[in-house]
Amino acid sequence: MGMCGTVSFIREGFEMAGKQVNQGSLLNCTQGTAPATLAVVVTTTTAQGPPAANINDCVPVTNIPTFGMCNSALNPTVAAATAAALGVLTPMPCIPVTAPWAPGVPTVLVRNAPALDAASKCTCAYGGQISITTADVIVDAG
Repeated sequence: MGMCGTVSFIREGFEMAGKQVNQGSLLNCTQGTAPATLAVVVTTTTAQGPPAANINDCVPVTNIPTFGMCNSALNPTVAAATAAALGVLTPMPCIPVTAPWAPGVPTVLVRNAPALDAASKCTCAYGGQISITTADVIVDAG
């Protein structure tokens, strides 16, 4: 089906599972201070709606922008600023260092990779867990 069918791949226990993630979906990081918007960079034109995302749409700054300030002591800039402030946690600008989204939907391919559904998570090397808080487009995976 097209971009607005009924979801047929719901994973039990996940309210957002099965919702296809697309350009403009809202993201949140456990170590960030502000939400961010997913960017899906494609060279083709879509017939309807914003481009769908896949698990490889995880490139820092290109796909996953900054989450404002980072609060993680694992971030070298936060650690240095905190040390300079005599141990008082000092957030610094967020520049995510991410791995691919997981688990995605292996039975649905978008640009030759598993589709990204809203129950998927992405981890940052600095300890943040990035989750999808909104997904506007729902697809039929059947």
